[in-house]
Amino acid sequence: MRVAIDFGLTNLDIVVEGEDNRLQRCTVPAAGAVDVAQLERAIRATGFLPTDFEQIVVTGGQHRRLPQRYGPTPVAGVNEVTAIGRGGLHLAGLPEALVVSAGSGTAMVAARDGDIHHATGSAVGGGTLQGLGKLLLGTADAGEIDELAAAGNSNAVDLTLLEATGGVLGHLPADANAVNFGRIPRMSNSDPGWMPGRADIAAGLVVMVGQVIAVIAVNAARAEGLEQIVVVGHLVDLPTVRRVLETVAGYYDAHIVVPEMPGYATAMGALMSVHS
Repeated sequence: MRVAIDFGLTNLDIVVEGEDNRLQRCTVPAAGAVDVAQLERAIRATGFLPTDFEQIVVTGGQHRRLPQRYGPTPVAGVNEVTAIGRGGLHLAGLPEALVVSAGSGTAMVAARDGDIHHATGSAVGGGTLQGLGKLLLGTADAGEIDELAAAGNSNAVDLTLLEATGGVLGHLPADANAVNFGRIPRMSNSDPGWMPGRADIAAGLVVMVGQVIAVIAVNAARAEGLEQIVVVGHLVDLPTVRRVLETVAGYYDAHIVVPEMPGYATAMGALMSVHS
């Protein structure tokens, strides 16, 4: 039996591979620096003892801080880029794609024919949504922001292309936004007491974050000569974010795939990268 742990900035995502190749998954919140205490928390969350595992596989930005053994059990580290690429392709069932890991930030990995490399990325991601949610909405809870956004209208805070240019622009329809949160200064200048509702602010946040990721991903995939875009990570657990990604992809005749259990792609890819 083996376990793979992806040490993210926000979550520890864990995949357990049993002797019958069955997989169990769980997630616990990250809590400080990646160290042995974090490793212990992750293993406890599986319900097993460290000695139950023949191998512990670790990945994530700071996984190199961990020792090579935990008690009698060997600890194998896997490069995060490799884990993202392998895990994304596996979950999507594709031979090649641009794999976009939308977590606290966003990494974009070109994966094909055994060649997996970092293509580009963005500092905009789930951490951005939570951080701005805390500042503007009083909550960093991603699920609450998602629910608010589903009830809101982003064009209540954004300026549309119709307003900015008078109509369509290239492949973009007239009701697509032209300026994220561009309506705020206009309305506050004309009506100092005006403030948008929380749901509309949340919708504007989701659109801004989703658009940044989708536009960069579309351009990166085309620069890498890849037709498919696979988006993984816990950010796409949110239905409103997935809708924005799909909408933007549609503008540019691109294809975005969000596989099942996208938050576990990196841990899964790490598990696949190391053989006992």
